[in-house]
This record gives sequence, structure tokens and C-alpha cells, in this order.
Amino acid sequence: MIERLPRPKRIDSSMWVDEAIWGHRLYDEQTPWLCIMEFLNVLQSEYKEGRAFQEGNLNSLRYTTYPRMYLRNILFNNPQMELIEKDFHNDNNSQWNKWIEEMNKNSGGMNVVDFSYLKKRFTYFQDFVEIINFLRSTTIEGENNKRWSSQFIFPYGPDCLYEDLRVTGTNISNDRRFFARTGELLYLMLSRSHNKEEILDYLIEKILDGKSPFNRLVAQLQPEGEQYEGDKREGGYLPYNKIPEYDLLSDDWINLFKCNMPNYDVFPHLVNITGLHMIIYLLNRSKEVLKDTNKTTFILEIIAPQKTIIRDLASDSYSQNNNLSKQAVEEYVLGIKGTEEWNKVVTSGEPYESARDLIIKEFSWKDDDKAKATTAEGLLEEFSKKANERHKQHVQNFHRVWGKEIGLVSKRSSRRLRYAPTDSLLKALVLSNVGTKMEFQEFLECLYNKYGFIIGDRQAGVLLESGQADMEAFSENAVRLEERLSSMGLLKRLSDACAYVENPFVKVGIR
Repeated sequence: MIERLPRPKRIDSSMWVDEAIWGHRLYDEQTPWLCIMEFLNVLQSEYKEGRAFQEGNLNSLRYTTYPRMYLRNILFNNPQMELIEKDFHNDNNSQWNKWIEEMNKNSGGMNVVDFSYLKKRFTYFQDFVEIINFLRSTTIEGENNKRWSSQFIFPYGPDCLYEDLRVTGTNISNDRRFFARTGELLYLMLSRSHNKEEILDYLIEKILDGKSPFNRLVAQLQPEGEQYEGDKREGGYLPYNKIPEYDLLSDDWINLFKCNMPNYDVFPHLVNITGLHMIIYLLNRSKEVLKDTNKTTFILEIIAPQKTIIRDLASDSYSQNNNLSKQAVEEYVLGIKGTEEWNKVVTSGEPYESARDLIIKEFSWKDDDKAKATTAEGLLEEFSKKANERHKQHVQNFHRVWGKEIGLVSKRSSRRLRYAPTDSLLKALVLSNVGTKMEFQEFLECLYNKYGFIIGDRQAGVLLESGQADMEAFSENAVRLEERLSSMGLLKRLSDACAYVENPFVKVGIR
């Protein structure tokens, strides 16, 4: 077992079970994109303080974020803008005056409001409207129903970064629904990886230096010197100091940054590959608790016109992995019965009280006074059920929700969920693993060794030996992937026996 780091001295939740296994916290309602956005907020704050990716003491992260209420009101709480433009057509001065009047009256989250500075920076109101509409078109996950204070534009630079907030009248409060600390976990993972300095160099160039023309434009929408005076954000907890998953994640980030693509095009691929690594982290930590030493694998169906045996195997593979976190929670709690401490409980003069004290000590249970059990065994079983109920609310959904978000999990042409990668995920995998080119079978082996993906017959050896599938089915599955990659311009066949996966965004000799 990998040694876990000490838990925080202050624990706000009703128990410490999910967090002890995976960290504080993996959260299904925070999408991979919002995980990246929260990560960038943390990084910006720590970079500003001169300690980016540096942990003085493990799990001591404390950082500050910006609310940027002027910017957010202008972009997402500005329903009168187009109406004012039409109602006062060709009267630039009246357009500005009416819009400033409306915004000063109706903006949320601010006590003292004055939008008149914009009239001095943007001469023509019509130009201002076009700029706002352009920036709105870059909204992250634009087709969503989130409240205006939970909308985010593309991270062109530091002036585009702000946290998720709840706004009530003129008051604002931190909200952990969409910035739920998964981005803090990502920050801590990369801080403990072997590529952290190189990753920081790339992110300074792409975001943190603020030199992007679009970032400078966004800065012009905001008043000078906006600061955040609230409490520092703290409480992020990653249970493990050094594990291979951190380095594999950082390797993929570096490989993506090395691709010769336009500056911002890399981010959708970062989102997908980060989501994949987070899923693998979830499953690997589950297996560790279960003392399962088998490699975490995913049987991937490359979708065929008609149903094949691979589809059923991919569904079974998904179901098995999807149950791992639930099984881990049960084992983590009930496994205490195999310890010397539990033996002392059941042989003590007051087993119920002793069990209660042990459960509080091991799992930081806050609601012990609400328990209905009357025996030590009953109390542990009751706590186990409560831990499972809490786990079902969010962490158990993480594998399914994030799998769908990154294009790994699908129900296409089937009633069952299964692993069936989309083109966007396949492209991210190519860009993350292929230098200039790689022989196709070598590529399949790379995906198996690094992520546990079973696609072709060479990776399905254990399944073939057990009789669960035949070699031909997996060979055809690999052929379908070859055809998919070829249609995407990512593979060339030189002869019947030789096909190469190609990364069109890496110059010769760059890797």
C-alpha cells in the first residue's frame, strides 16, 4: 500500500472516506473543462506569489482568486445591450449613456458601481457590442444552463480568470459546485510531477504573461486595480506524495505543448487527456484499496456498422470499472474489522462506545450522535451504509460523467454504456503519444502500456486465452481504428504490412 499523507487538521465534511482514498475532491458536477479553469485560477494566484508548483509543506495550499464582477456583468448579466443598440440607432452618445445607466442600476454582486470608464476606452458603442458578442462566443461549454455567475470565457490570459461565485443581490459568496476542488487536485498532481518546471514555462508563455491580444482586450473591459479582499481558498488535499500517475499526466501535457499548433488549440486536447488521467487515477486508487494488483484496463470498441462481440466486452469492461470505487469504499470502511484495533473493540467491556470512538478516530465521523445501531457491528455497518450513500452522490458518478465528457464512454447504437472513443479523444491520444510518426502496432501497444487500452489482438492476450473473444474480432477492431485514423489524416499506410500513425503538428526533430 502507498503511504497516505496526514489528513487535514480541520475537516468540514461529515466523514473522511472518499477524501482519504482519492483526495479532496473528485466531483462529478465539475466538468473537465471547469477543472482546467479552476486549475488555472490556482496557478495564477501561486505564480503571482512567486511559488507556482512549489509546495512548502504538502497539502498546505492557500491561494487567492479574483471575482472580476465588472467583467462578468458585462459579459453575462447584460441583457439590455442589444436592445439599447437598436433603440438608439446611430446615436452613439445616447447608447452609451442609457447602457451605463442600466448597468449601474442592475449589476449584481457589487455595492458601488460605475461603468462610465468604458465610454472612454471604446469610442463607438457598436464596436463595444461586437467585442462583447465575440467574447461570449468563446464561453466555455457555451450551450449550458448555468447561472450567469458560473459562466467562463476562454482562458486567453490572467485577466480572463475568475472563480465560480454565487451572487445574491450585491453580495457574493464562494461556491464549490462547479469549482469543486478537482482543479486543486490537478494543481497538486502537477506540482508533484517531474515536469512541473517545463509545464510552468509553457503556461507562462501561453497564459500567465498576459501578452495575448485577446487578454489585453479583456483587460480593457475591467476597471484598474480590481483586487479580491476575501479569505484565501484552502483545504485542497491530495493523499499521495509521489505516484507514477502524476508523471504520466505531466508527460502528456509536455507532449501536447510541444505540438506545433496555434497557441490556444492545445487546450481542448489538454482537457480530454487530463480527464482520462483523472479517471485512471480514480480506478487505480480504488484497486489499491481492494489490493487488486491487476493492470487497470479498458476494452475499447471502435464502432462498427453492426454489433460485434467487442461491444459486449467493452460494456462489461465499463461496468467492472464503474463498480470499483463503490467496492473500494466498502473495503476501506469494513476492512477495519481485520485490524488489531477492532479486535480490542469487540473484546472491551464497552464494545459499542469503543467502536464509536474508533470510527470517529479513523473516519472523522461527525454524525455519530444520529446513529440508530445498538451494537459495535451494527454501528460499523450503519456507518458503511452512510459512507456508500455519500459516495453515490458524486464520486461514484465521476467515472461515468467524465468518461462521457472526454469522449471515452458512449451509448451510441446501444442501450448499454461502453468504452467507444470519439474522434476528439483519439486525436488527443495521437498528439500526446506520437512524435512525428509511429508504427500502428507500436501505437496500439503504447496505448495499452500507458492507459490500459485494449484495442487489437496483441493487447487482448488474457481475454483470448480465457476464451472470452477470438483473435479475429480484435483484429477487425484494430482495422477499424486504422481506418478511423486514416480518415482523420492521422495515419498513412505505406504497404500491406506497414502503416504509420502521424502527428501533423510536430516538426521533424522536435521530439
